[in-house]
Amino acid sequence: MQGGKVARDDETGGVVNPGEVRCEMCPLISCEGLRQPPTDLRHWIAAFRQGEARYARGDQVFGQGSTPRYLYTVLSGVLMRTRLLEDGRRQVINFMFPGDFIGLQAALEGEMSHAVEAVTAVTLCVFARERFFDMAASQPRLSFDLTWLSAHEEAALEEHIVSLGQRNARERMAALAVFLVQRAIDTGLAPNGTLTITVTQSQIADMLGLSLVHTNRTLQALRRLRLVDWTVNAISIPDMNAAREFAGIDGGVLGLPRPYI
Repeated sequence: MQGGKVARDDETGGVVNPGEVRCEMCPLISCEGLRQPPTDLRHWIAAFRQGEARYARGDQVFGQGSTPRYLYTVLSGVLMRTRLLEDGRRQVINFMFPGDFIGLQAALEGEMSHAVEAVTAVTLCVFARERFFDMAASQPRLSFDLTWLSAHEEAALEEHIVSLGQRNARERMAALAVFLVQRAIDTGLAPNGTLTITVTQSQIADMLGLSLVHTNRTLQALRRLRLVDWTVNAISIPDMNAAREFAGIDGGVLGLPRPYI
């Protein structure tokens, strides 16, 4: 750490370390799937940056119904968005990777309709929510990038809705595996094409609307077909094109380089 106090976010319990990594040394610079901001914009963003926050696997970054003090860009690790119903049922909405911006909904509406949980150990770049509008209003390029990220999020959710409504269990799981592994490749988390991550069968079931028994059988079926090898701690796809064709998905907007803040 280059100086400053270590602060704790009262909303989430994450430790915020001011200025620990300079923006010109950002780990996202090496991610092939991310579109790099111009140097002048990177320096400008640095003026709004509050530091870093770290969370362990299973920690909650945002609670459902909370009004966070901070917004984040993911620097490393994977998180998931979830929505909990009153009777305890849970829907996993999506997964977030390095470069993703977390908390935009809270910035606009003030309260989170979902929770955000760390699936792995994560490091986040921290921005103060109260300065968000000043930050966006001062830089048209930044506002465009936020709009792009929102549109990309909508496209990803659209693909998930198609899975839930029209794809069978095997196709749903293949589509999810393609999404996770491709995002991991693009963000440097799967340099050899294998994403090392622990996603439980319960979490898969909550994402895809399947029972645990059906989830287990589907995983085994995809492994027998040599389309997806999804184990306790890793996901690999021997032939990405074959898996895409099986699931009925194409790259489209989801394959474009992403901006980040």
